[in-house]
Amino acid sequence: MRIGVIGTGRIGTLHANTLSRHRDVGSLILTDADAARAQELAHRLGETVAPGVEEIFRWGVDAVVITTATAAHAELIGRAARSGLPVFCEKPIALDLPGSLTAIAEVEAAGTVLQMGFQRRFDAGYTGAREAVRSGRLGRLHTVRALTSDQGPPDAAWLPLSGGLYRDTLIHDFDVLRWVTGREVTDVYAAGSDAGPRMFREAGDVGTAAALLTLDDTTLATLTATRMNGAGYDVRMELAGERDQIVVGLDDRTPIASTEPTGPPAADKPWTGFLERFGPAYEAELNAFVEVVRGERANPCDGREALQALRIAEACELSRRERRPVHLAEIAGGSPPTVV
Repeated sequence: MRIGVIGTGRIGTLHANTLSRHRDVGSLILTDADAARAQELAHRLGETVAPGVEEIFRWGVDAVVITTATAAHAELIGRAARSGLPVFCEKPIALDLPGSLTAIAEVEAAGTVLQMGFQRRFDAGYTGAREAVRSGRLGRLHTVRALTSDQGPPDAAWLPLSGGLYRDTLIHDFDVLRWVTGREVTDVYAAGSDAGPRMFREAGDVGTAAALLTLDDTTLATLTATRMNGAGYDVRMELAGERDQIVVGLDDRTPIASTEPTGPPAADKPWTGFLERFGPAYEAELNAFVEVVRGERANPCDGREALQALRIAEACELSRRERRPVHLAEIAGGSPPTVV
């Protein structure tokens, strides 16, 4: 199998490393807007570098992995679909709903595959939480608390391109909330704070956000995110039911300290970022994509699934701007798929 990797930044490099050593992947063709970066990675992995996207498609590949800046995702997804190629793409499909819907329509018209990169679906902790909820171990689920906290902010120049904290960061929590609980979000109420570095205000973004979500079975979920958590990278999900309560992301590297006399000590080596925290999950999702391409398994996260997470993010952004509750029915792209 020959796979084209478009984008060789942090996540593209990680994916290229995974695919280069995969037993069912014979070779890679790498390309990036930064030609020197792509060349260096190709040389290190012993793979082929292409001068541009055109060559990826002209030279012939069996599948495409897209890890470019988000603004290019939808166009590249459409190009791959028209070429009859299965695609793995990092989230989101696009920064807006019209672009996402257009790309999904192209994939569905072509009858090809689009697997989206929501790696938490492959994390052992979230998988265990899903099993606990679905087995009935927790009883009736009544409360979910989730958070994503980056240790430090991204480059100021990247913020205006990110889509904002809800679309860029909390979108992972929105997706995994649906996946773990098997429920849909019906209403959101969101707020954000741009306190801290001026770059958040200049980008029209917020550095800290919170949202209250109501699920279709009346379960309440609170989600928070920040780009300024100096203690370390912190991603958790607590699920409370009438019988039991569990937590994802609590281990000896969780960057939190107890003030209780008998509480656990602070982590000696707290998580520093998402690539480190979710390394095994990123590898598992690429292994799954290879299996999908080979026809050995069903697509674990298609474009319609990713669309629902973006709709929740859009609803939260609207709620933050207008300072009001927002019904998901107000957001285009409804009629969500059945969560399995």
